[in-house]
Amino acid sequence: MMAQQATILGGHSRLIVLLFIIVLHFVTCSCKSEAEILLKFKESLKDNGALSNWNNAKPPCNGDNEKWVGILCENGTVWGVKLENMGLGGVIDVDALKELTNLRTISLMNNNFDGSLPNITKLGALKSIYLSGNQFSGGIPANVFDGMLSLKKIYLARNKFSGEIPQSLITLPRLRELMLQDNEFDGEIPQFHDGMLILFNVSDNELIGEIPYGLSHMNASSFSGNKDLCGSPLESCAPAKLSVGTIIVVGILVTLAVAALITVVIILSWRKQTPEQEQATASIPNNRKAFSTDLDKMEQGTASPVKSTNSKKGDNNVKLTFLQDDREKFNMGDLLRASAEILGSGIFGSTYKAALNAGKAMVVKRFRHMNNVGKEEFHEHMRRLGRLNHQNVLPIVAFYYRKEEKLLVSDYMENISLTVHLHGNTSRGHPCQDWPTRLNIIKGVAKGLLYLYNELPSLVAPHGHLKSSNVLLDGSFNPLLTDYGLVPVVNQDQAQEHMIAYKSPEYKNNGRITKKTDVWSLGMLILETMTGKFPSSFLQQGKGNDADLASWVETVVKEGNDDMDQVFDKNMGGKEKSEGEMMKLLQIGLNCCEAEVDKRWDIKEAVERIEQVKEKDNDQEYNSTGFV
Repeated sequence: MMAQQATILGGHSRLIVLLFIIVLHFVTCSCKSEAEILLKFKESLKDNGALSNWNNAKPPCNGDNEKWVGILCENGTVWGVKLENMGLGGVIDVDALKELTNLRTISLMNNNFDGSLPNITKLGALKSIYLSGNQFSGGIPANVFDGMLSLKKIYLARNKFSGEIPQSLITLPRLRELMLQDNEFDGEIPQFHDGMLILFNVSDNELIGEIPYGLSHMNASSFSGNKDLCGSPLESCAPAKLSVGTIIVVGILVTLAVAALITVVIILSWRKQTPEQEQATASIPNNRKAFSTDLDKMEQGTASPVKSTNSKKGDNNVKLTFLQDDREKFNMGDLLRASAEILGSGIFGSTYKAALNAGKAMVVKRFRHMNNVGKEEFHEHMRRLGRLNHQNVLPIVAFYYRKEEKLLVSDYMENISLTVHLHGNTSRGHPCQDWPTRLNIIKGVAKGLLYLYNELPSLVAPHGHLKSSNVLLDGSFNPLLTDYGLVPVVNQDQAQEHMIAYKSPEYKNNGRITKKTDVWSLGMLILETMTGKFPSSFLQQGKGNDADLASWVETVVKEGNDDMDQVFDKNMGGKEKSEGEMMKLLQIGLNCCEAEVDKRWDIKEAVERIEQVKEKDNDQEYNSTGFV
């Protein structure tokens, strides 16, 4: 009997605790009803009676039916506020609206609102914003749309907005409609990606410069009324009469060129008078030379990117922008005084190894085809890349901006790149040549690529230029990705001609890159690493014979295992009892290279499959010291 009573009391106790929790929730909850939130929003408006039926007599929604004027409902909750053509004015209380957790659209078009743009950043879940036909004025902060990743439609037409079009617009992955006509925007149009926007209009503003390639397919009327805009679909940008400002700029550049020439003459004269230094220079290999001298000679007609560092004023003009706060700082003068080894010269520019006086070796990459991107946009994008932090992603230490050229500075990697060890001199038996090391490199590349996808979600191709020469190797042969995230800042015509993402099947067939394009590049890298052969698409620049490395490997695999010896790199050691796992990785490479995008794995699945590959068959773990 007592046990039964205890059981009953125990049940009652649990019920009391549960009721207490429920009561406590309602007592402590500060949530307001949607009616209270909307009435709070109404308080700051001048409505002239247009919102007279907004009251507590009835809720704003009944199922999908609105009971209050201008409210859009779904499943009994407010998902939109549509107050158009009502003569409304006053202040838009964004803080009140942000409490509407299901709010996805707001339209206040054709009213009398004025002042600066409200802080819509607080409404991060919005899908559409309609504020056209008001009296809003002033500049819009560049970062106002940061984090609003759901935005699809932005209508700000027929206002008095001025200043530059916000750069944060290009970071919105779902943006499809952008209407900015009949304002006072000036400056250049941001570099919207090709195919990003379906509807676009910036007519009747004060915009200048060349229309970005990603918008060249739009109707010409979308750009009319901007007398200083040029480029497709408008007339081509042709040389115009030089303005006073342009003449001044040209004069400065000529002065810089003369100063650079004088500097070179002085340096050469000084060297002739210093036999000790001449002897030291003679001991440096032929491909080593002063960094400044080589930059002067790189391109005819291009002035040195820096001035002399002999004066304090010169030092200010050539300051590097550092992205890593914990790094020891140096300036352009330190690089100029360093002897530099030319590591390579490609389509985008040259790469140097510069040995600083402190003994630290840095890599300086000079980019020539980024002159269409503005300074503010470039700085913002570099800061974004500078925040990346992953063991398989090479950090950008610092950068230098000039309209004609850009310099990116990073750490020097002892074992150069995967290309060097796959296709360079193999006679010395580099450790990179064995199967366990190659597998470790591919796994590191995959992890780094997945990290870029997670951290750069707004980029269609977060890497965009993945190839073996852009996989650097540290002293332990751990891979680090470089030249990543540059698609937004490389001139579109150069990107389409030379970047690996634009060699993918989807771009060849449909003129588009997708979220799976980097996966295709990863697959090609796997096949290159396993076979030791250059992908033909790299050598042919996407032209000529359509047969590529993936097609060749797939053909051999289908013919049977008897022919597999001709697939795997003959220089790859450590293959004993690993053929099964090697075949797994080879097949993963082929799946990543699937020509049909819908059938190709996404990055997450590709990385998961790569992580499952072992160094030895029968799931035996193996490292350089033996079985574990």
